[in-house]
Amino acid sequence: MTDFDPFKTPSGGSGGSPPPRPTRPTTPQFSGKLPGGRGIILAVVGFIMLVGLGAVFVTGRGGIVEVRDTEVAVVVNYLSGESELVAMPGYRVFMPFFSQAFVFDKSPNKFVMEGEKDRDSNHVSKLTVRANDGSNFWFETLEIQYQLIIAQAPTVLYDSGPGDAFKSHWVRTFARSVLRDEFGRFSAEEVADPSSYSVATQRSTERLNDLLEPHGVKVIQIITPKPKFETAYEDAIEERKVANQEVERLKIEAEQLVLERERRLANIDRDKATDYEQLLGQLEAERIAAEKERLELEKSADAYYISQVAEGKASLQRMAQQATAKEAEARKEAEGLNAKVNSLAKQGDILVREAIAKKLNQIRFEIIPYRRDPAPTRIEHLGAVPATGGKR
Repeated sequence: MTDFDPFKTPSGGSGGSPPPRPTRPTTPQFSGKLPGGRGIILAVVGFIMLVGLGAVFVTGRGGIVEVRDTEVAVVVNYLSGESELVAMPGYRVFMPFFSQAFVFDKSPNKFVMEGEKDRDSNHVSKLTVRANDGSNFWFETLEIQYQLIIAQAPTVLYDSGPGDAFKSHWVRTFARSVLRDEFGRFSAEEVADPSSYSVATQRSTERLNDLLEPHGVKVIQIITPKPKFETAYEDAIEERKVANQEVERLKIEAEQLVLERERRLANIDRDKATDYEQLLGQLEAERIAAEKERLELEKSADAYYISQVAEGKASLQRMAQQATAKEAEARKEAEGLNAKVNSLAKQGDILVREAIAKKLNQIRFEIIPYRRDPAPTRIEHLGAVPATGGKR
């Protein structure tokens, strides 16, 4: 039996008229092979169906989506217009064709600034900054780590688009300007101090998050290396570093000297305390000796006092006796004088005249001619003339 091929004309025919109708129906038997043209068509159709089915699942329209540990999904319902966040890892089933799932990467990403030219959206040329004193410095490799904010995945879908679109623009848009602003606040000398560029890094992180969070992206960390300067300035920085190290060494030596001084002062204080205790002991011994000597002196003084009191009493008694004797003698002498006075009193004027005569005998008289004296002096007013012959 011959296989029937509808695309071939019978042999000997002109090909312009249909083939003759068979006299009786026959049942074709399958030999395991398809006619050539029909097999190619079926294969193409099957391939197209497989591709379409794969595209349905790949595009998230197949009704099921797998969410890995490092992913988060947003399922959009086209009928209600609502979006559902799927943050738990696993498989998520939804209504195909009427809903669609969009998967986003929630793991940390790196935005690197290094080299002389841009390579892609997350690898751009190195960051060069002009300091506030006019000098330039740069960072050989500066890395910004960022990631998707899981709770804002629907916002990321409507703002940036599906997939990794959020990685392509936002960090690159703001990073260079913000970093230049913050690091440019310092002079080259200040930015060489790690504490200064740590402050600039913190401020840059805060400002970038203020700009990126409305778009569903946040900065985790900015890894900032030591800045680079021109060769002459690098040499100056190195010299300054050496000088600072010398200053630190001198500070350490000064601290050691202070500690040595304190140690010596402690030893001196200890020695002085020992000497003080010894002096206290010596003074206590001297005090005891002085107390003993005081007691002995008090005893001697008491004995001397007793002896002097006894001697004074004896002397008082002796002098009292002498006074009594002298009193008696004076009484006798007074009695004699009293008798003499009485005797003189009896003679009276005679003795006075004798005395006047003796006195007048000693006076020298000088006679001068009479003249009236405006201030006459009575003779009785004149004193006795001295024995030398002078006049009063």
